[in-house]
Amino acid sequence: MTAPAAADLFALDRAAQDLLFRAARTANTFTDEPVTDAQVAAIHDLIRYGPTAYNGQPLRVLLLRSPESRARLLPYVSSSNRAKTAGAPLVAVLAADVDFHERLPELYPHRPQARDWLADRAARAEQARFNATLQIGYLLVGVRAAGLAAGPMAGFDAAGVTREFFPDGRHEALLLMSVGHPGPDAWRERLPRLPTADVIHTL
Repeated sequence: MTAPAAADLFALDRAAQDLLFRAARTANTFTDEPVTDAQVAAIHDLIRYGPTAYNGQPLRVLLLRSPESRARLLPYVSSSNRAKTAGAPLVAVLAADVDFHERLPELYPHRPQARDWLADRAARAEQARFNATLQIGYLLVGVRAAGLAAGPMAGFDAAGVTREFFPDGRHEALLLMSVGHPGPDAWRERLPRLPTADVIHTL
């Protein structure tokens, strides 16, 4: 008996696997077709079920739609990312809510003392950044699941964006993500991926 192909070992069919991973690429150009509020809400309604420590859900998303908001962002974006940021129909500033613990009585009600566990701001900020980064991964897959393309970007002045858009100090910008329908020549050549044997080991 021959072993099943890797793609046949999933509950998702091959087309869904390709949509989320194999055929999905980071987009560098986008069409003018808008990304609607309904699409954004649907994406969040899906990805909010991804796990985070204490069910804290520290990711916060600021959507930049207006030309004025985009003009405020562009000075902080690296020159190599500026054109695709300006041309995307939607750009999201993805941030960690350092004071996410304030919602724990609501989100983690079986441990009423959880909020007090995170009284130290430095430790709390580390938790916020780590778990918000997890949620960014879920968000990227959620964007693809909606039939859209994403262009995540770390090439920007995160401290500057934090000062510009989150002056109260509660949020820390982590990543920018352009979202939309892929435009002409949106994809670069697929880069190599590590083989399973180089990544997974068993003891």
